[in-house]
Amino acid sequence: MPPPLTRPLLLAATGVVLAALLGPVVSATGPVGAAVAAAARPQKEPPPLSSGWVRTTSATGASTYDTGPVALSASSTPAQLSTSMTGSRSGVLVLLGDSSATPFQAGHTYPTSSTVSLTVDVAGESCTNGAGGVGEIAVDQLVRTNLNQVTAVAFRFVCVDHGTTITGAMAADVVPSTPHQGYYTYQSTGAITGFGNDHFLTYLGDLAATPLNRPIVGMAVTADGGGYWMVASDGGIFAFGDAVFHGSAGNIHLTRPIVGMAASADGGGYWLVASDGGIFAYGDAVFRGSMGGQPLNEPVVGMARAPSGGYWLVASDGGIFSFGGAVFHGSTGALRLNRPVVGMTATGDGSGYWFVASDGGIFAFGDAVFHGSTGALTLTRPVVGMEADAQGSGYWLVASDGGIFAFGAPFLGSIGGTGVTDVAGLAA
Repeated sequence: MPPPLTRPLLLAATGVVLAALLGPVVSATGPVGAAVAAAARPQKEPPPLSSGWVRTTSATGASTYDTGPVALSASSTPAQLSTSMTGSRSGVLVLLGDSSATPFQAGHTYPTSSTVSLTVDVAGESCTNGAGGVGEIAVDQLVRTNLNQVTAVAFRFVCVDHGTTITGAMAADVVPSTPHQGYYTYQSTGAITGFGNDHFLTYLGDLAATPLNRPIVGMAVTADGGGYWMVASDGGIFAFGDAVFHGSAGNIHLTRPIVGMAASADGGGYWLVASDGGIFAYGDAVFRGSMGGQPLNEPVVGMARAPSGGYWLVASDGGIFSFGGAVFHGSTGALRLNRPVVGMTATGDGSGYWFVASDGGIFAFGDAVFHGSTGALTLTRPVVGMEADAQGSGYWLVASDGGIFAFGAPFLGSIGGTGVTDVAGLAA
Protein backbone atom coordinates (compact mmCIF):
# COMPACT_ATOMS: atom_id res chain seq x y z
CA MET A 1 0.00 0.00 0.00
CA PRO A 2 1.36 3.44 -0.84
CA PRO A 3 1.38 6.12 1.85
CA PRO A 4 -1.63 8.45 1.90
CA LEU A 5 -1.29 11.75 0.12
CA THR A 6 -1.15 13.56 3.43
CA ARG A 7 2.46 12.40 3.16
CA PRO A 8 3.78 14.17 0.05
CA LEU A 9 5.02 11.98 -2.74
CA LEU A 10 8.57 11.62 -3.99
CA LEU A 11 8.78 12.84 -7.53
CA ALA A 12 9.95 11.62 -10.90
CA ALA A 13 12.45 13.56 -12.98
CA THR A 14 11.07 15.91 -15.62
CA GLY A 15 12.19 18.80 -17.75
CA VAL A 16 15.63 18.95 -16.15
CA VAL A 17 18.69 20.64 -17.58
CA LEU A 18 21.49 18.22 -16.79
CA ALA A 19 24.33 20.66 -16.77
CA ALA A 20 27.18 18.96 -14.96
CA LEU A 21 29.44 19.17 -17.99
CA LEU A 22 28.33 22.47 -19.48
CA GLY A 23 28.92 26.15 -19.10
CA PRO A 24 31.63 28.62 -18.12
CA VAL A 25 33.35 28.48 -14.77
CA VAL A 26 34.50 31.32 -12.53
CA SER A 27 37.56 30.47 -10.44
CA ALA A 28 36.99 29.78 -6.77
CA THR A 29 40.36 31.04 -5.65
CA GLY A 30 41.55 33.72 -8.07
CA PRO A 31 40.81 37.45 -7.90
CA VAL A 32 37.87 37.21 -10.27
CA GLY A 33 35.71 40.27 -10.91
CA ALA A 34 32.25 40.16 -12.46
CA ALA A 35 30.79 36.73 -13.07
CA VAL A 36 29.67 35.50 -16.44
CA ALA A 37 26.79 37.65 -17.67
CA ALA A 38 23.43 35.91 -17.74
CA ALA A 39 21.96 35.36 -21.18
CA ALA A 40 18.44 35.37 -19.77
CA ARG A 41 16.62 36.44 -16.64
CA PRO A 42 13.74 34.74 -14.87
CA GLN A 43 10.48 36.59 -15.39
CA LYS A 44 9.20 38.80 -12.57
CA GLU A 45 6.06 36.68 -12.53
CA PRO A 46 6.31 32.95 -13.18
CA PRO A 47 4.53 31.73 -16.30
CA PRO A 48 1.53 29.44 -15.83
CA LEU A 49 2.64 25.89 -15.16
CA SER A 50 1.24 23.03 -17.23
CA SER A 51 3.37 20.08 -16.27
CA GLY A 52 3.08 16.67 -14.68
CA TRP A 53 4.70 13.37 -13.83
CA VAL A 54 3.39 9.85 -13.29
CA ARG A 55 5.09 6.87 -11.68
CA THR A 56 3.73 3.38 -12.41
CA THR A 57 4.81 0.51 -10.13
CA SER A 58 3.84 -3.05 -10.97
CA ALA A 59 3.17 -5.87 -8.51
CA THR A 60 6.76 -7.06 -9.07
CA GLY A 61 8.14 -3.69 -7.99
CA ALA A 62 9.23 -2.52 -11.44
CA SER A 63 8.75 1.23 -11.93
CA THR A 64 8.41 3.48 -14.96
CA TYR A 65 8.11 7.25 -15.19
CA ASP A 66 6.24 9.53 -17.56
CA THR A 67 6.68 13.28 -17.59
CA GLY A 68 5.51 16.05 -19.86
CA PRO A 69 3.18 18.98 -20.51
CA VAL A 70 -0.40 18.80 -19.25
CA ALA A 71 -3.64 19.98 -20.85
CA LEU A 72 -7.02 20.51 -19.16
CA SER A 73 -10.16 19.37 -20.95
CA ALA A 74 -12.30 22.29 -22.10
CA SER A 75 -15.35 20.48 -20.74
CA SER A 76 -13.98 20.14 -17.21
CA THR A 77 -16.33 21.31 -14.50
CA PRO A 78 -15.94 21.67 -10.72
CA ALA A 79 -17.16 18.09 -10.22
CA GLN A 80 -15.75 16.45 -13.38
CA LEU A 81 -12.08 17.11 -14.18
CA SER A 82 -10.20 15.66 -17.13
CA THR A 83 -6.48 16.24 -17.72
CA SER A 84 -4.09 14.67 -20.20
CA MET A 85 -0.32 14.59 -20.40
CA THR A 86 1.93 14.09 -23.38
CA GLY A 87 4.24 11.68 -21.61
CA SER A 88 7.82 10.74 -22.35
CA ARG A 89 6.66 7.22 -23.28
CA SER A 90 3.01 7.72 -24.19
CA GLY A 91 -0.10 9.74 -23.46
CA VAL A 92 -1.52 9.80 -19.94
CA LEU A 93 -5.16 10.45 -19.09
CA VAL A 94 -6.38 11.28 -15.58
CA LEU A 95 -10.10 11.66 -14.85
CA LEU A 96 -11.56 12.90 -11.56
CA GLY A 97 -15.26 12.73 -10.88
CA ASP A 98 -17.81 13.33 -8.14
CA SER A 99 -21.16 11.79 -9.01
CA SER A 100 -22.92 13.87 -6.38
CA ALA A 101 -21.94 16.95 -8.43
CA THR A 102 -20.13 18.37 -5.39
CA PRO A 103 -17.38 20.71 -6.66
CA PHE A 104 -13.79 19.77 -5.93
CA GLN A 105 -12.11 22.38 -3.74
CA ALA A 106 -8.54 23.56 -3.41
CA GLY A 107 -6.79 22.45 -0.24
CA HIS A 108 -8.93 19.32 0.15
CA THR A 109 -7.95 15.66 0.00
CA TYR A 110 -10.52 13.17 -1.32
CA PRO A 111 -10.39 9.41 -0.77
CA THR A 112 -12.00 7.51 -3.62
CA SER A 113 -15.44 6.16 -2.75
CA SER A 114 -18.79 5.27 -4.29
CA THR A 115 -19.11 9.00 -5.05
CA VAL A 116 -15.58 10.16 -5.85
CA SER A 117 -13.80 8.33 -8.65
CA LEU A 118 -10.28 8.42 -10.05
CA THR A 119 -9.20 6.86 -13.35
CA VAL A 120 -5.64 6.83 -14.68
CA ASP A 121 -4.61 5.39 -18.04
CA VAL A 122 -0.91 5.31 -18.91
CA ALA A 123 1.15 3.20 -21.32
CA GLY A 124 -1.28 0.31 -21.44
CA GLU A 125 -1.86 0.33 -17.68
CA SER A 126 -5.25 1.36 -16.33
CA CYS A 127 -6.27 2.04 -12.76
CA THR A 128 -9.82 2.92 -11.72
CA ASN A 129 -10.89 3.58 -8.15
CA GLY A 130 -14.38 4.17 -6.81
CA ALA A 131 -16.49 2.06 -4.54
CA GLY A 132 -14.14 -0.30 -2.70
CA GLY A 133 -11.09 0.98 -4.55
CA VAL A 134 -7.90 2.31 -3.02
CA GLY A 135 -7.07 5.83 -4.14
CA GLU A 136 -6.72 9.42 -3.08
CA ILE A 137 -6.76 12.87 -4.68
CA ALA A 138 -5.19 15.99 -3.12
CA VAL A 139 -6.27 19.21 -4.83
CA ASP A 140 -3.73 22.00 -4.34
CA GLN A 141 -5.10 24.67 -6.69
CA LEU A 142 -8.36 25.11 -8.55
CA VAL A 143 -9.46 28.14 -10.57
CA ARG A 144 -12.97 28.61 -11.95
CA THR A 145 -14.74 31.20 -14.09
CA ASN A 146 -17.85 32.99 -12.85
CA LEU A 147 -19.79 30.31 -14.75
CA ASN A 148 -18.05 27.61 -12.67
CA GLN A 149 -15.95 26.36 -15.57
CA VAL A 150 -12.56 25.05 -14.39
CA THR A 151 -9.69 26.93 -16.04
CA ALA A 152 -6.73 25.75 -13.96
CA VAL A 153 -6.07 22.89 -11.59
CA ALA A 154 -3.19 21.25 -9.75
CA PHE A 155 -3.60 17.94 -7.97
CA ARG A 156 -1.68 14.91 -6.72
CA PHE A 157 -3.07 11.40 -6.76
CA VAL A 158 -2.51 7.73 -6.00
CA CYS A 159 -4.40 4.86 -7.62
CA VAL A 160 -4.04 1.18 -6.63
CA ASP A 161 -5.71 -1.58 -8.58
CA HIS A 162 -4.86 -5.25 -9.32
CA GLY A 163 -1.27 -5.00 -8.10
CA THR A 164 -0.48 -1.80 -9.99
CA THR A 165 0.15 1.47 -8.17
CA ILE A 166 0.11 4.72 -10.10
CA THR A 167 1.16 7.91 -8.33
CA GLY A 168 1.67 11.34 -9.78
CA ALA A 169 0.99 15.05 -9.92
CA MET A 170 -0.54 17.14 -12.70
CA ALA A 171 -0.92 20.90 -13.05
CA ALA A 172 -2.67 22.81 -15.83
CA ASP A 173 -2.32 26.60 -16.18
CA VAL A 174 -1.58 27.35 -12.51
CA VAL A 175 0.89 29.72 -10.86
CA PRO A 176 2.21 29.71 -7.29
CA SER A 177 -0.33 31.63 -5.23
CA THR A 178 1.88 31.82 -2.14
CA PRO A 179 5.54 31.60 -3.25
CA HIS A 180 8.13 31.42 -0.48
CA GLN A 181 5.43 30.73 2.12
CA GLY A 182 6.50 27.15 2.69
CA TYR A 183 9.51 24.88 2.40
CA TYR A 184 10.93 22.01 0.39
CA THR A 185 13.01 19.16 1.74
CA TYR A 186 15.54 17.71 -0.68
CA GLN A 187 17.35 14.38 -0.54
CA SER A 188 20.81 13.40 -1.69
CA THR A 189 19.15 11.56 -4.60
CA GLY A 190 17.59 14.83 -5.78
CA ALA A 191 14.04 13.91 -4.72
CA ILE A 192 12.11 16.88 -3.30
CA THR A 193 8.95 17.12 -1.24
CA GLY A 194 7.04 20.38 -0.92
CA PHE A 195 5.01 21.83 1.92
CA GLY A 196 3.05 25.05 1.50
CA ASN A 197 3.44 27.08 -1.72
CA ASP A 198 0.62 24.91 -3.14
CA HIS A 199 3.37 22.29 -3.54
CA PHE A 200 4.20 24.26 -6.70
CA LEU A 201 7.74 23.04 -7.31
CA THR A 202 6.74 19.41 -6.87
CA TYR A 203 4.85 19.62 -10.18
CA LEU A 204 8.09 20.55 -11.95
CA GLY A 205 9.68 17.21 -11.12
CA ASP A 206 13.03 16.35 -9.60
CA LEU A 207 15.99 13.98 -9.93
CA ALA A 208 14.52 10.99 -8.11
CA ALA A 209 14.69 8.78 -11.22
CA THR A 210 17.95 10.20 -12.61
CA PRO A 211 21.31 8.48 -11.95
CA LEU A 212 23.69 11.05 -10.45
CA ASN A 213 27.47 11.09 -10.49
CA ARG A 214 27.53 12.69 -7.05
CA PRO A 215 24.91 13.38 -4.35
CA ILE A 216 22.87 16.57 -4.19
CA VAL A 217 24.13 18.92 -1.47
CA GLY A 218 22.25 22.17 -2.05
CA MET A 219 19.11 23.75 -3.46
CA ALA A 220 17.88 27.31 -4.10
CA VAL A 221 14.44 28.56 -5.19
CA THR A 222 14.06 31.36 -7.76
CA ALA A 223 12.89 34.80 -6.65
CA ASP A 224 9.38 34.34 -8.08
CA GLY A 225 8.98 30.81 -6.72
CA GLY A 226 8.60 29.38 -10.22
CA GLY A 227 11.68 27.18 -10.33
CA TYR A 228 14.76 25.94 -8.54
CA TRP A 229 18.35 24.83 -8.89
CA MET A 230 20.06 21.84 -7.34
CA VAL A 231 23.82 21.40 -6.98
CA ALA A 232 25.74 18.16 -6.57
CA SER A 233 28.97 17.78 -4.63
CA ASP A 234 30.92 17.82 -7.91
CA GLY A 235 29.45 21.22 -8.77
CA GLY A 236 26.97 19.94 -11.36
CA ILE A 237 23.91 22.21 -11.62
CA PHE A 238 20.36 21.04 -12.36
CA ALA A 239 17.76 23.67 -13.28
CA PHE A 240 13.96 23.29 -13.19
CA GLY A 241 11.06 25.56 -14.09
CA ASP A 242 12.09 29.17 -14.70
CA ALA A 243 15.47 28.67 -13.03
CA VAL A 244 18.03 29.58 -15.71
CA PHE A 245 21.25 27.58 -16.07
CA HIS A 246 24.20 29.98 -15.85
CA GLY A 247 27.09 27.52 -15.58
CA SER A 248 28.49 24.82 -13.31
CA ALA A 249 31.71 23.46 -11.84
CA GLY A 250 30.94 19.95 -13.02
CA ASN A 251 33.58 20.00 -15.75
CA ILE A 252 36.60 20.89 -13.63
CA HIS A 253 38.64 19.09 -11.00
CA LEU A 254 37.72 20.50 -7.59
CA THR A 255 40.17 20.74 -4.74
CA ARG A 256 37.30 20.12 -2.31
CA PRO A 257 33.66 19.14 -2.83
CA ILE A 258 30.83 21.63 -3.13
CA VAL A 259 28.78 21.83 0.08
CA GLY A 260 26.10 24.42 -0.71
CA MET A 261 24.75 27.22 -2.87
CA ALA A 262 22.85 30.51 -2.73
CA ALA A 263 20.95 32.43 -5.42
CA SER A 264 21.29 36.14 -6.16
CA ALA A 265 18.41 38.41 -5.15
CA ASP A 266 16.77 38.52 -8.59
CA GLY A 267 17.47 34.89 -9.42
CA GLY A 268 19.76 35.89 -12.27
CA GLY A 269 22.70 33.97 -10.89
CA TYR A 270 24.06 31.85 -8.07
CA TRP A 271 27.13 31.07 -6.00
CA LEU A 272 28.50 27.64 -5.13
CA VAL A 273 30.75 27.10 -2.11
CA ALA A 274 33.23 24.29 -1.52
CA SER A 275 34.33 22.92 1.85
CA ASP A 276 37.62 24.83 1.59
CA GLY A 277 35.67 28.09 1.23
CA GLY A 278 36.22 28.36 -2.51
CA ILE A 279 33.48 30.34 -4.28
CA PHE A 280 32.17 29.80 -7.81
CA ALA A 281 30.02 32.66 -9.13
CA TYR A 282 27.67 32.49 -12.14
CA GLY A 283 25.22 34.80 -13.88
CA ASP A 284 24.79 38.09 -12.05
CA ALA A 285 26.08 36.63 -8.78
CA VAL A 286 29.21 38.74 -8.24
CA PHE A 287 32.38 37.18 -6.86
CA ARG A 288 33.24 39.10 -3.67
CA GLY A 289 36.04 36.92 -2.35
CA SER A 290 36.61 33.46 -0.95
CA MET A 291 38.61 31.41 1.54
CA GLY A 292 39.96 29.12 -1.17
CA GLY A 293 43.68 28.51 -0.69
CA GLN A 294 43.67 29.81 2.89
CA PRO A 295 44.06 27.63 5.99
CA LEU A 296 40.82 26.90 7.86
CA ASN A 297 40.40 25.51 11.37
CA GLU A 298 37.33 23.58 10.23
CA PRO A 299 35.69 23.06 6.82
CA VAL A 300 33.02 25.37 5.46
CA VAL A 301 29.57 23.75 5.63
CA GLY A 302 27.25 26.38 4.17
CA MET A 303 26.60 29.91 2.96
CA ALA A 304 23.91 32.59 2.94
CA ARG A 305 23.31 35.58 0.65
CA ALA A 306 23.29 39.09 2.07
CA PRO A 307 20.74 41.58 0.67
CA SER A 308 23.66 43.85 -0.24
CA GLY A 309 24.90 41.30 -2.74
CA GLY A 310 27.62 39.88 -0.54
CA TYR A 311 27.58 36.58 1.30
CA TRP A 312 28.58 34.78 4.45
CA LEU A 313 30.30 31.41 4.75
CA VAL A 314 30.05 29.35 7.92
CA ALA A 315 32.42 26.61 9.06
CA SER A 316 31.54 23.60 11.19
CA ASP A 317 32.95 25.32 14.29
CA GLY A 318 30.66 28.29 13.69
CA GLY A 319 33.40 30.50 12.32
CA ILE A 320 32.04 33.18 9.95
CA PHE A 321 33.66 34.64 6.84
CA SER A 322 31.99 37.80 5.48
CA PHE A 323 32.40 39.07 1.92
CA GLY A 324 31.08 42.11 0.06
CA GLY A 325 28.36 43.93 1.97
CA ALA A 326 27.75 41.00 4.31
CA VAL A 327 28.32 42.36 7.83
CA PHE A 328 29.95 40.27 10.53
CA HIS A 329 27.55 39.98 13.49
CA GLY A 330 29.36 37.36 15.55
CA SER A 331 30.38 33.70 15.50
CA THR A 332 31.01 30.65 17.66
CA GLY A 333 34.49 30.12 16.26
CA ALA A 334 36.08 30.64 19.69
CA LEU A 335 33.60 28.42 21.55
CA ARG A 336 33.59 24.71 22.21
CA LEU A 337 30.42 23.28 20.66
CA ASN A 338 28.60 20.11 21.66
CA ARG A 339 27.98 19.30 18.01
CA PRO A 340 29.25 20.79 14.76
CA VAL A 341 27.40 23.55 12.91
CA VAL A 342 25.73 22.20 9.75
CA GLY A 343 24.08 25.27 8.23
CA MET A 344 23.02 28.89 8.48
CA THR A 345 20.33 31.28 7.29
CA ALA A 346 20.09 35.07 7.40
CA THR A 347 17.34 37.48 8.42
CA GLY A 348 15.48 39.28 5.65
CA ASP A 349 17.31 42.58 6.10
CA GLY A 350 20.71 40.95 6.47
CA SER A 351 21.24 42.43 9.92
CA GLY A 352 21.55 39.05 11.55
CA TYR A 353 21.82 35.31 11.03
CA TRP A 354 21.32 31.98 12.73
CA PHE A 355 23.51 28.87 12.81
CA VAL A 356 22.19 25.38 13.52
CA ALA A 357 24.22 22.48 14.90
CA SER A 358 23.58 18.81 14.16
CA ASP A 359 21.81 18.43 17.52
CA GLY A 360 19.45 21.26 16.62
CA GLY A 361 21.17 23.82 18.80
CA ILE A 362 20.58 27.38 17.53
CA PHE A 363 22.99 30.32 17.70
CA ALA A 364 21.49 33.74 16.94
CA PHE A 365 23.46 36.88 16.05
CA GLY A 366 22.57 40.48 15.18
CA ASP A 367 18.81 41.01 14.87
CA ALA A 368 18.18 37.28 14.46
CA VAL A 369 15.81 36.36 17.30
CA PHE A 370 16.15 33.06 19.15
CA HIS A 371 12.79 31.26 18.96
CA GLY A 372 13.80 27.86 20.29
CA SER A 373 15.92 24.82 19.46
CA THR A 374 16.15 21.05 19.84
CA GLY A 375 19.55 21.25 21.52
CA ALA A 376 18.19 19.73 24.74
CA LEU A 377 16.27 16.92 22.99
CA THR A 378 17.35 13.44 21.94
CA LEU A 379 16.88 13.30 18.17
CA THR A 380 16.25 10.20 16.09
CA ARG A 381 18.43 11.65 13.31
CA PRO A 382 20.79 14.62 13.18
CA VAL A 383 19.67 18.03 11.95
CA VAL A 384 21.16 18.81 8.52
CA GLY A 385 19.88 22.28 7.68
CA MET A 386 17.61 25.25 8.39
CA GLU A 387 15.66 28.03 6.67
CA ALA A 388 14.04 31.24 7.93
CA ASP A 389 10.44 31.93 6.96
CA ALA A 390 9.70 34.79 4.57
CA GLN A 391 8.14 36.95 7.30
CA GLY A 392 11.24 36.69 9.48
CA SER A 393 9.11 35.51 12.37
CA GLY A 394 10.88 32.20 12.83
CA TYR A 395 12.70 29.30 11.24
CA TRP A 396 12.50 25.62 10.39
CA LEU A 397 15.06 22.88 11.06
CA VAL A 398 15.17 19.61 9.12
CA ALA A 399 16.71 16.30 10.16
CA SER A 400 18.14 13.67 7.85
CA ASP A 401 14.94 11.60 8.17
CA GLY A 402 12.88 14.55 6.93
CA GLY A 403 11.54 15.49 10.32
CA ILE A 404 10.72 19.22 10.58
CA PHE A 405 11.06 21.33 13.71
CA ALA A 406 9.26 24.68 13.50
CA PHE A 407 10.10 27.60 15.80
CA GLY A 408 8.18 30.86 15.39
CA ALA A 409 7.15 29.61 11.92
CA PRO A 410 4.18 27.43 10.93
CA PHE A 411 4.61 23.67 10.77
CA LEU A 412 3.38 22.65 7.31
CA GLY A 413 4.21 18.94 7.32
CA SER A 414 7.19 16.61 6.98
CA ILE A 415 8.28 13.22 5.68
CA GLY A 416 9.64 12.21 9.08
CA GLY A 417 8.74 8.64 9.96
CA THR A 418 8.37 7.47 6.35
CA GLY A 419 11.68 5.58 6.29
CA VAL A 420 13.69 8.28 4.53
CA THR A 421 17.23 8.73 5.88
CA ASP A 422 19.04 10.80 3.25
CA VAL A 423 17.47 14.26 3.49
CA ALA A 424 20.28 16.72 2.74
CA GLY A 425 18.64 20.04 3.51
CA LEU A 426 15.79 22.51 3.29
CA ALA A 427 14.95 25.26 0.79
CA ALA A 428 12.31 27.98 1.01
